[in-house]
Amino acid sequence: MADDEHLRESRVASEVVFRGALLDVRRDRVRLPDGREATREYIVHPGAVVVVPLLDDGRLVMERQFRYPLGRVLLELPAGKIDAGEGPLATGVRELAEETGYTAREWARAGLMHNAVGYSDERIEIWFARGLTAGAARLDDGEHLEVVLVDPAELDAMAARGEVTDVKTLVGLLWLQRWRAGAWPLRWQPAP
Repeated sequence: MADDEHLRESRVASEVVFRGALLDVRRDRVRLPDGREATREYIVHPGAVVVVPLLDDGRLVMERQFRYPLGRVLLELPAGKIDAGEGPLATGVRELAEETGYTAREWARAGLMHNAVGYSDERIEIWFARGLTAGAARLDDGEHLEVVLVDPAELDAMAARGEVTDVKTLVGLLWLQRWRAGAWPLRWQPAP
């Protein structure tokens, strides 16, 4: 917004602290709105897509996967990193098929979220998929997960009990509930 100028920080200098296969870590020196300088450390990420896959009976196709940084298995909606030169819908189609084996007849873009705004530029696009057909998963080398079918009411109860903590899954559940309530519309399109 034009009236946000009094809040903006401007980059003075930038350095790459770490360059990895998935992400980069940067340290920038910035000029604050009051003229002083400060340091900002953050992660540069290529972006990702989360898919809310809806079966005809209303259940969701989900996955259970060990997440090393947390040291435990999480229940999550299918998701994955956007590859270089790949659009978000193509990422969603690819990740759904690779991780779960399912393909979808229709897709709808719900929105965009920034899941860690204090230390990362990662953006996650939210896509819905329906008209699902089961197939064989094609997991990436070193990827291990379990595909599970979950009733949205059960997922909601698990979230209320604090058993579901993955932000992209919680936002996907919220979007599903708001869409089903008629509050947040989706524009469906045929699969590419």
